[in-house]
Amino acid sequence: MPNHVFGRSTKGTLPVAVRGEGCYLIDATGKRYLDGSGGAAVSCLGHSDPDVRAALHAQLDQLAFAHTGFFTSVPAETLADTLVASAPAGIERVYLVSGGSEAVEAAIKLARQYFMEIGETGRHRVIARRQSYHGNTLGALAAGGNEWRRAQFAPLLIETSHIAPCYEYRDRRPEETVEAYGLRAADELEAEILRLGPETVMAFIAEPVVGATSGAVPAVPGYLKRIREICDRYGVLLILDEVMCGMGRTGYLFACEEDGVAPDMITVAKGLGAGYQPIGALLVQGRIYDAIAAGSGFFQHGHTYMGHAMAAAAANAVLGAISGRALLPRVRTQGAKLQAALEAALGQHPNVGDIRGRGLFRGVEIVRDRETKEPFEPALGVNKKIKALAFEAGLICYPMGGTIDGRRGDHVLLAPPFIIEDAQIGELVDKLDGAIRGAVGA
Repeated sequence: MPNHVFGRSTKGTLPVAVRGEGCYLIDATGKRYLDGSGGAAVSCLGHSDPDVRAALHAQLDQLAFAHTGFFTSVPAETLADTLVASAPAGIERVYLVSGGSEAVEAAIKLARQYFMEIGETGRHRVIARRQSYHGNTLGALAAGGNEWRRAQFAPLLIETSHIAPCYEYRDRRPEETVEAYGLRAADELEAEILRLGPETVMAFIAEPVVGATSGAVPAVPGYLKRIREICDRYGVLLILDEVMCGMGRTGYLFACEEDGVAPDMITVAKGLGAGYQPIGALLVQGRIYDAIAAGSGFFQHGHTYMGHAMAAAAANAVLGAISGRALLPRVRTQGAKLQAALEAALGQHPNVGDIRGRGLFRGVEIVRDRETKEPFEPALGVNKKIKALAFEAGLICYPMGGTIDGRRGDHVLLAPPFIIEDAQIGELVDKLDGAIRGAVGA
């Protein structure tokens, strides 16, 4: 087969996916792969959901696309209503886009325009956290704190401040309670705001549960509440990036529900379309929308495919499945089973340092020495070996390197479909166990 696709890598040849069947993908040779990471925490309903497929067929027969400069559509309006009805307090408007990077880019630009509209024109700085990831467009990449992703594009990126992550396994002191650690980590935000000058800071952005760059690292109890207090104290907008951890992945439609925090903006994508269509959304507090409406009346931003009728129809069907099939409690139940199975298989492994996460969003951190938490040397490529061995065994998982600082450390991220059965949890853990042992020689 001729190959003219410019893919993610120029090395090697990928198998051709030809069919999806529940939690499995099937390639052209007939080999089956258990999707233990939902691709990149995307395929929350698996790969052949009949209700989503039917919704797309029905929408295609009515309307595929109408540009939002001229029209709105029933699927887009319905989706916005559904999201607002379930969102944290104060969220009143939804800006529909085509993916997570677009949602974050829109959030950063909207934050700046909001302060322009209300006359606080000096506010332009963004504060984020080290080892965060917020997308690959330039604004989103600048906000992210993963050095490996940023390095070669650094001259193109706007200046962003990065404070410490909330990373209990690595950063909590032996004498600290979990709560005391969370407050100490959060207080770095106040120190950075004061260092920069509160009148210059427009937003703080963070993932409630850090995904790709650290491997399902959740905020500890009290951390985000203190962050919210600090943002309120200095008039800084709080943007929570739930592109990966949101839309039910942690067992709550919005991950920040578990933390009891209402942000000023929330970005979602991935599980919102469950892979059936590209879609993302920026959810916004009413007062931010009202400031634009009372001022210029125009958000100076936009994309051709935003609010796409087919994408919105898919998202409506996905949200309908999550609520109608009671999948949120199921995510919490199956997530607890996955955690227990991981702990039983790997909890005493000499090269497994931490097993963490929420719901069906779990991370396994790999270390050279369990006692000292010392990582493997990056040159060994442990995460790459795990990925290759798991894939050979018929398991798709999401290993990454640079867990600690963008260079050192290895982890495996798991985010299987919400429909995963007990036997498939066993299959996932068995194959992952074999891949880890094969990669580290234990």
